[in-house]
Amino acid sequence: MAGEVVHLEFPSEDADRAVGFWNGLFGWEFGESVMPGMTYRMAKASDTCGVAIFPHEERTGFPVMYLDTADIEASIESVRELGGHAEDKLPVPGHGWFAACKDTEGNAFQLWQSDESAAPSEEPAE
Repeated sequence: MAGEVVHLEFPSEDADRAVGFWNGLFGWEFGESVMPGMTYRMAKASDTCGVAIFPHEERTGFPVMYLDTADIEASIESVRELGGHAEDKLPVPGHGWFAACKDTEGNAFQLWQSDESAAPSEEPAE
């Protein structure tokens, strides 16, 4: 459904401590890290929403919310037309596309479009 929260990220100073908190509060079962080279531990909050914990000392206190869209390109254009800010989309290979955005009041959010064929674009050779 358009606009549904489909993923939340919780930056943390101590990923193990954060995992313990959210597991204790809601029973979320976090797996091992799924991102090569960084700690990024995920759990399923519901049938349609995932959550993740990752270390980031500078961004703590501000969860990152991903909102579903069926057409990320059209949603990026709408954000811009409505006076917000939207970055260009970026791939999460094999999963989908996201775009960092801010509304007219400066509130940050991410757009998300599921797409198993998502892949980085080929850069032209120089």
